[in-house]
Amino acid sequence: MARTKLNKFIHPMLAKEMDEAFNDKDWIFEIKWDGYRAIAEIEDGEVKLYSRNGLSFNEKYPIVVNELEKIRSNAVLDGEIVILDEEGRSNFQKLQHYEENTQFPICYYAFDLLELNGEDICDQPLLERKKLLRALIRKNSVIKYSDHIPEKGIDFFNVTRNQGLEGIMAKDGKSVYQKGARTTDWLKVKHHRSDEAIIVGFTQPTGSRKNIGALVLAVKGKTGLVYAGNTGTGFTERSLKEVYDKLKPLITAKAPFPEKIKTNTPLTWVKPKYVCEIKFTERTNEG
Repeated sequence: MARTKLNKFIHPMLAKEMDEAFNDKDWIFEIKWDGYRAIAEIEDGEVKLYSRNGLSFNEKYPIVVNELEKIRSNAVLDGEIVILDEEGRSNFQKLQHYEENTQFPICYYAFDLLELNGEDICDQPLLERKKLLRALIRKNSVIKYSDHIPEKGIDFFNVTRNQGLEGIMAKDGKSVYQKGARTTDWLKVKHHRSDEAIIVGFTQPTGSRKNIGALVLAVKGKTGLVYAGNTGTGFTERSLKEVYDKLKPLITAKAPFPEKIKTNTPLTWVKPKYVCEIKFTERTNEG
């Protein structure tokens, strides 16, 4: 389904990534939902629901739009569209293929309020905005208030790990909402897993990047190597050259598996000699 690009839209505030959780009496901690970030503009019963890049979600998620239309105040909300799986966890894969997973509940978890009844409240402290947001959202099975806990980020991070969630958001309770900015007032702390994968190729770099765009990875299957995805982050300029120098003598025309894979730039296969350790948040159903 083609999605409409809006001519005018709000760029949401973005978070920087942090490696470790922390405690701070002035900060609050929320669940990091694994879904699509979405701004909801509600004006006189009309709703515009769209992505951080201004792509409309109205036709794709009509259930969410219909419930947002029931909010009687004019408002601009920031939140996340998610599908909850059998365990009650947000499941991004199911959301990506929503048409095949409509039996699962879809929700819009609102975690911030930018405007209320024509008044821009971005300059109010986060905790004040969330107080107004909580009062705005009545009990609803689709539109939900994304709650938080104060101060105890480390304990909360450990709880979300035990529950199999993606991670947490840490936010300065006094922070203002900075549209389109990525600041240290909001931090995301993810649970990362690690595993070993076999390097079977690399893609051509783009822009100012040199040597390698991304590594193409595989794992051992029952009948041979199986495609396991690509990874292009975590490199320095020096490490890109070091890896390229190791892989260059192994270049081959022969693919290691029969699957056809899509890449954004030309792909070069290499003989499967080297193994790398990768860090990831989840493994898809396809592996």
